[in-house]
Amino acid sequence: MKFCDFHIHTNYSDGELSLREVVDLYGRAGFGAIAITDHLCDRKSLLGLSAKFLDWTLTEENFYQYLKEIEKEAIRARLKYNMLVIPGVEITYNSFKYARSAHILALGIKDFIDPDQEIKNIFKGIRQQGALSVAAHPVSTKVNEPQTYYLWNHRESLRDLCDLWEVASGSYLFEEVMNSDLPKIANSDFHIRKHFSSWKTVLPSGGSWAEVKKHLLNGNLQFKFFHEQEGEKCLRQVLKVREGSITVLEELW
Repeated sequence: MKFCDFHIHTNYSDGELSLREVVDLYGRAGFGAIAITDHLCDRKSLLGLSAKFLDWTLTEENFYQYLKEIEKEAIRARLKYNMLVIPGVEITYNSFKYARSAHILALGIKDFIDPDQEIKNIFKGIRQQGALSVAAHPVSTKVNEPQTYYLWNHRESLRDLCDLWEVASGSYLFEEVMNSDLPKIANSDFHIRKHFSSWKTVLPSGGSWAEVKKHLLNGNLQFKFFHEQEGEKCLRQVLKVREGSITVLEELW
């Protein structure tokens, strides 16, 4: 069994580490698959324009350079660590009203996606590329930061368009998602080194993107808290989630 993390940021947007540093961090820890999902912010809102000014977002101009570097690192990661690296983005629309904000992960993308489209068209565009869509942190993250509630508030109308919903982000489990019948995935939303310790999705192995995609879509997933050092704390948190409806691994890896 292998830990996997499908929500990771680098210094292509607002992450602390370079792409190579991220690959080495996860590769040395024995992960089976990761997805690089830097922010691709809308280009019309004040917050989107601010992200571009701060260099915290991908742009149409550097998008294919980004994919090319991920492809290069994916080859190195496979040869050195036998780890799959998946190209992705986090399509990001931030509003001062949390109910209007939405973040969507696109895993396995090949082409630029216009972040200023209507939400439903974004989901359709992701699927047309053969990529997977994930509703990122769709409910309260329980920390003092801007929240993104649009997708959760419209979950019934988006049910057939959104492939997966994050049931955990970092160290927090989302009880609303956990208790729903929506397809689930657990990720770190990695930006800085301390985010490495977080809830992860566990798969039989990294394998190919086609194999990973099949596992993610079949709904029979396992989730587990990964902690670099504090094993006892990790075990307590894993046992706590067993009270819910999610299947988790019982032993530390």
